[in-house]
Formats: sequence, C-alpha cells, structure tokens
Amino acid sequence: MGGKILTLLYWFGGWPVAMLLVSAGLFLTVRCGFLPLRRFFSVFRLALGNLFFPGRGRSPAERGDILPFQALTTALAATVGTGNIAGVATAITLGGPGAVFWMWVSAFLGMTTKFAEIVLAVRFRVSSSGAAFAGGPMYALKHGLGSPGLGLAYAFFGAIAAFGIGNLVQANSVAVVLQSAFGISPLKTGILLALLIALVILGGIRRIGKITEKLVPMMALLYIGGSLVVLLLSYQKIGPALAEIIGCAFTGCAAVGGFAGAGVLQAIRYGVIRGVFSNEAGLGSASIAHAVAVTDHPVRQGLWGIVEVFIVSYIICTLTALVLLVTGAWTGPLEGASMTAAAFNSVLPVAGNVIVSTALVLFAFSTLLSWSYYGEQCFEYLFGGGRYLYRLLWTIGIIVGALGGLRPVWALADSLNALMILPNLIGLLGMSDLLVRLNREFWKNNRLSRY
Repeated sequence: MGGKILTLLYWFGGWPVAMLLVSAGLFLTVRCGFLPLRRFFSVFRLALGNLFFPGRGRSPAERGDILPFQALTTALAATVGTGNIAGVATAITLGGPGAVFWMWVSAFLGMTTKFAEIVLAVRFRVSSSGAAFAGGPMYALKHGLGSPGLGLAYAFFGAIAAFGIGNLVQANSVAVVLQSAFGISPLKTGILLALLIALVILGGIRRIGKITEKLVPMMALLYIGGSLVVLLLSYQKIGPALAEIIGCAFTGCAAVGGFAGAGVLQAIRYGVIRGVFSNEAGLGSASIAHAVAVTDHPVRQGLWGIVEVFIVSYIICTLTALVLLVTGAWTGPLEGASMTAAAFNSVLPVAGNVIVSTALVLFAFSTLLSWSYYGEQCFEYLFGGGRYLYRLLWTIGIIVGALGGLRPVWALADSLNALMILPNLIGLLGMSDLLVRLNREFWKNNRLSRY
C-alpha cells in the first residue's frame, strides 16, 4: 500500500504539477497585464533603488521585522541552492538540453506567480502582541480566501515538504560532491552541517536574515564569476549550445554518450519541474520570509519576487546549463552536483572542483537556514508552538539526507513539493481579483508607473 501511495505521489509530482504551474502562471501573468515584461525596468528600479534602506519611519504604513534586502536574501538563500547546481544537471540528464528552454518559459510565468504569492502574504500577514509579524500562504488562505482548512493543509504539507526540498536534497548534494571531490564521508558531512545549522537557527529569523545578507551576495558572485570564466574559455561553443537548447526543446534529443535520449514531453516535464525547484515559484515558500519585511505596500514587496526569479533562473541556472553543455559533461556518466563539478574541472583543473564544492556548500547551507524557518512557521501555525522541537528534527534530517541516495531523494522532494503547490495555487487563483486591484492601485499611485 505504501509503495502505491509513493508511486502516485511521484506521478502527481510530474506532469500534473507541471501543467498546473504553467496554467496558473499564464492566468496570473495575463491578469496582471504581463507585469514582468511590460514594467521590467520599473520593477528593477523600484526594487533595487530602495535596496538597503526602506525608509523606516518615512510612513506610518511601513512596518515589519526585517529589512526588504534581508527578506530578499533570505528568500534567495532558499532558492539559490542545489537546484541551481544539481537541479539543472538533473533536468538535462533526464530531459536533455531542451529542458533548459522550458525552464526559461516556466520562469517567465513564475515571475508573476511569485509576485502574487508575496503580495497576498504581505496583505494578510498578522502581528502578535510582541509586534512580531508572521505570514505566508496559510494566513492568506485563512484570512483572504476564507478557507481555514486549506490554510491548515498548506501548513501541514509545508512543514513536511521543507524536509524534502530544503533539507534532505541540500544535505545529500553536499555529501555527494564533498565525497566525490575530497573523499569526505557522508556521515561526517551530515554531522558537521547539522551542528553549524543548529548554531544559526536558534536565533530565529533576525539571525538568519543577518547571516544571509552577507552570505548570499558572496556565494552568488563566486559561482557566477567561476561560470563566466569557464564560458569565456569556451566561448566558441556557446552559440552551438544555445542552438541545441532551442532545437531539443521542440524536436527532442537523441542519445549521445552517457545520455539515454529524451523526447519533447520529457524536456517540458523536467524543465518545468526543475525550474520550480530552482526558483520556487508556485510553492509559496518565499512569501513566508517576505511577509515579515518592512514595506508600505504589498505590491512594493512583491516586486522582489520578480527580481528573485530573474536572478535565479535567467542568470544562475542558465550559466550552469551553458557550462554543462559547452564542456560536454552532460553526456558523461555522472549525475547532479558531481556532473557540474566535472564540467568546471574539465576547464579549470582543481580550481573547478573548489569553485563548485564551495558554492554548493554555501548554497546548501543558506537553503537549509531559510527552509528551516519556512518549515518552522508552518509547524507553529499548525500547533501554536513547538519551534524548538522542529529545529531538533531539522538537524536530524540533515544527517539522514546526507546518507540518502540521489535519485530517491530528488523524487521524494518533487512529490512533497506537489502537495504544497495545490493549496497555494487554489489561493492565488481564488484571490486573483484582489491581486489585480492591489497591483492597479500601486502603479496608479507610484510616480514611476509611466515607464
């Protein structure tokens, strides 16, 4: 019986979820007037222009627990994780180079989806007597959609799913790459990682925010810089790689080297699913961090969702994909993070291993921090407390994940993600009228709306 349920979850985490995400993303993108495209420069100008100083005290409406930049880096810490290194490699392994194109498509639609999640999370956030804020899809479902049951369902699935996407996969990818690159045993990796995470998460969201605002820019620059060096040294192969991505997206890709071949449907499926894993649009998770940010309007904070997806999908994931293709590593026998490490190492001997290993450890570490907070918030919503119990379980999960196998862990994470996505999308679609009103109100009153 348990095996049949697991098989059903694996199936639901594939095509059904991919189609739901694309359909919901398209619907929201149309309803919001193709916001990421039509107001692209205004979005970045408004978001980045007020990066470090939100003007605290400028307006009585500006309230929150952490700076918008800290909310951004906390959310980016969760999204800039192993999905950008191991996830892209897995997508190409299973769906071929064409999966990258469908990752781009899902990212475009995901920009509005993530924007909507954050807007509604801020709109329906709550504050306790201690003035601390809390928010996310569970609160929006309860207070906005008027469905406490769906709110509880999201919180339940979120508390469990956090162990998949934010814990087991991260720990497993770190253990695999460190064992491959330096011969460190997975058990040692798991124990050390668990201890380091425990030291940070005991301080709650404020400590997490302070760590991520320093860690995220550093790790992103390290990985982007290393990727650009590899591509510059192989610049003549970039054109053919892009052609392969476009070609395989619509015609499929024949077997070559260690790659077994993939059709168009496989490319779409794994491109969309791995895209969601990397940018988390549709999960609603990032909105939990953004809900506690200092802001004067839900839409202003929601703009960061568009920025996040752009950075993660169109910059970091694209760089990873191009590195895998120009080096030919995707046709080899390796999988996941090991494949990416081999790609870097083929152009930058020794240094490549160091870059990928360091970046992956930092990515996974930051993701473990952010997702511990997401899962904890869901757990507290369900039980009204128990944060320290959840933190204990979280550290134990890191050790378990480090010892697990690669493909089973990824498959489990996809299935758990699917359970979070369903109630979240119901809420987004059900509150789309409110989303449209808030969006129009913001741009009507904002002096940059003319751009």
